[in-house]
Amino acid sequence: MLTRRHLLCCGAAAGLFTSLAGPARAGLLNQCRGSLPDALRPLVERAFDGIDPPQLWDVHTHLLGTGDSGSGCSVNAQLSQWWHPVEMLRKRLILNAACVPSDAPSVDRAYVERLHALAEDFPAGARWMLFAFDQACSEAGQPDAARTTFHVPDAYAARTAAAHPRRFAWVASIHPYRPDALARLEAAISGGAVALKWLPSSMNIDLRDTRLRPFYERLAATRLPVIVHCGEERAVPGAGRQELGNPLLVRAALEQGVRIVVAHCASLGTALDLDRGRPRPASSFSLFARLMDEDWGGRLLGDVSVVLQANRGPDVARMLLAREDWHPRLLHGSDYPLPGIPAAIRLPALVGAGLLEATDAPALERLREHNPLLFDLALKRLARWRGAAFTAPVFATRPHFERPSGA
Repeated sequence: MLTRRHLLCCGAAAGLFTSLAGPARAGLLNQCRGSLPDALRPLVERAFDGIDPPQLWDVHTHLLGTGDSGSGCSVNAQLSQWWHPVEMLRKRLILNAACVPSDAPSVDRAYVERLHALAEDFPAGARWMLFAFDQACSEAGQPDAARTTFHVPDAYAARTAAAHPRRFAWVASIHPYRPDALARLEAAISGGAVALKWLPSSMNIDLRDTRLRPFYERLAATRLPVIVHCGEERAVPGAGRQELGNPLLVRAALEQGVRIVVAHCASLGTALDLDRGRPRPASSFSLFARLMDEDWGGRLLGDVSVVLQANRGPDVARMLLAREDWHPRLLHGSDYPLPGIPAAIRLPALVGAGLLEATDAPALERLREHNPLLFDLALKRLARWRGAAFTAPVFATRPHFERPSGA
């Protein structure tokens, strides 16, 4: 039986989808235009000035699918149920950002084909690290489908990268509570994974859990980095345990010699300052900054994906630009497909915050319509704060993910 709440939600969903299809469409949806016009070539050349393309690996790229090609991917049923309008909108925006039409014969194939086409606009040597994404698990290590928003198996990420080795590498995702977690980790290492991806708040992973110690020992021995989402998570709510995204929790892995990449530099939300006798909330980014100023022997890094998004305060980008001493440990990542959502990055707001020259905004806006990956790179190259910019090491990410021979 439909309740008043269901009807209100459905009405809200109808309004949202009507607005997406109406006159405001150009400001809300990815235009998904084709090849780059010659007029944008000078902007692209500026973006690559001083960059060695073979060293440019995008360290934060999502691989998504519905499983319609036999990939094993899945999407939570709520994202297709009209009585969950916010989740339906989330799915629509993400697929539009990736230029996957709603009537695509295969969402899996359309997603990869579009991503590969965007990558081909880059010079030879540039690559994208494609994320697998494991399911949320219970405390007993059993998959929890109801709390899993997206699932992308390791095998699919590995196959996709193997099909396009010039452009793609792959990142494993293994829930460490699984009874066979160590065996899966060995398979990922032997299968050529360049990193491991965890989203603790959505996957239900407590980085301090003593069960992770054997996992950490193997990661440290192979120098396989772990890309850990810290700070608030909104795009993939999953298990919804935001306290597990506290940046200070990565110390448990660092203390065992693991190399950690904090996704987005923990630039969203708040977390408890566990270093205080009586913990109080602090910005997650301030806790990340504290960690960056501690001596971890170069094992702590941060990726700068989405740090210029509208939901981040301008002080985040200002500090990251100005802290040139951090730049060898800051890594370029796009968080694709999010750069394809126009509302996520508002260029006029960046101009107003003094982070972007007004004269660069029109060309960047046009570039986004043709290639959000190039747009994301160009925006980071053009961002400035009082003369400070992201220096070349931020875009020389490859050495951080190449394992020594035989490791």
